[in-house]
Amino acid sequence: MNQPPLARLARVDRILVVDDHPDNSFLIQTLLQQEGYHIDIANSGSEALSYIEATPPDLLLLDVMMPGMDGYEVTRRIRQNTDLPFLPILLITAHDQPSVVRGLGLGADEFIRKPVEFDELVARVQSLLRLKHSVDERDLIARQREDFVSRLTHDLRTPLVAADRMLTLFQEGALGEPPPAMSEAIDTMIRSNQNLLTMVNMLLEVYRYEAGRKTLNFTPVNLLELVEAVIAELSPIAIEKKLALTLDQAALQNNQLSDTVMGDRIELRRVVTNLLGNAIKFTDAGSVIVRLITSNQKPATIALEVEDTGPGIPIADQPKLFESFMTGNHRRSGSGLGLHLSRQIVEAHQGQIYVQSDVGKGSLFTVRLPVQA
Repeated sequence: MNQPPLARLARVDRILVVDDHPDNSFLIQTLLQQEGYHIDIANSGSEALSYIEATPPDLLLLDVMMPGMDGYEVTRRIRQNTDLPFLPILLITAHDQPSVVRGLGLGADEFIRKPVEFDELVARVQSLLRLKHSVDERDLIARQREDFVSRLTHDLRTPLVAADRMLTLFQEGALGEPPPAMSEAIDTMIRSNQNLLTMVNMLLEVYRYEAGRKTLNFTPVNLLELVEAVIAELSPIAIEKKLALTLDQAALQNNQLSDTVMGDRIELRRVVTNLLGNAIKFTDAGSVIVRLITSNQKPATIALEVEDTGPGIPIADQPKLFESFMTGNHRRSGSGLGLHLSRQIVEAHQGQIYVQSDVGKGSLFTVRLPVQA
């Protein structure tokens, strides 16, 4: 009688048993094979590591006391190898509590004492395999989400870029001079299309950081020069709103420390642009002041401060401000991704970002980064 399709596709969990005594390995192999598991055996720590790197099992049963390389060292090396998928480790020990504590501290997930009791062994194996399946499922969902977002953003970017180019041609009169009413409508469509494209690009960057797939190019970056360039770029918007956009260098000039940080210039520029852009966007009257302040405390840091005279942020909203898709109550609130992405970038540079704000008085955003030695 043929098996149903699901039964034929049922996955058998693979367990690697590592013990320098063949009798112990054979006993565990016999017990667990009766439960339907596939069992492989390694007689030493080095043999186990070679096996795991070639074909990682679903669970590792590891004897603590072995000649040459003991179970502690095997556990340590496995946990240091970030290229390996999650592998639950069940230590088998005949020793007392300190031995267990040491093993768990090195990254083992569970332990069982000799002589091994069959029911306890099966229960612990089942528990760790449930953990393995749960982690694998979580990682699969994360990969599928990343793939979905990547495909989605790519599929959205293509027509948006094409629309932007076509609208620009309309605006430039390549297809005939548009009447004033049409020209105004085209300007509106171009701005809306560019906002959508910016949001799509930002969404992709957020997921790259969250998935650990973002590659940063660290080089020495002069933060003062970077800030001056962004201010020059955004000044026309501030002038249009009749806002004073100024750079206060007094605190930097009075200190002999460097204003150079090790970082990805493009990503740091993204942070500065987002903070200054938000300050200008949400401030209707008054000023936006940018400061660079160095600190000679160890480790030495440089702080970028962006202070505005905008409406301020309620205290209740401040702890959630850097979370993804958290938008404020302001009528001009955006997608809620800019500050979240900024935090991801700053933390990738071993820095901090935080806010101080009073409703009706304005906000002060601070980015603190380590200074290049």
